[in-house]
Amino acid sequence: MSTHDLYVTVAYGVSALALAGLVAWVLIDLRGRRREMAELEARGIRRRSERSDIAG
Repeated sequence: MSTHDLYVTVAYGVSALALAGLVAWVLIDLRGRRREMAELEARGIRRRSERSDIAG
């Protein structure tokens, strides 16, 4: 394997790891936001977009 091939392989590997890390971060954050929303809804706090008294 030439130096260029090694460089390209490492670059793709680092990029794949970075993308996997970002996907994991988003999924972990999604779970946290869903948990927070469930806690708020359990306390009776609703989203403004769910209000039925808005004229429109």
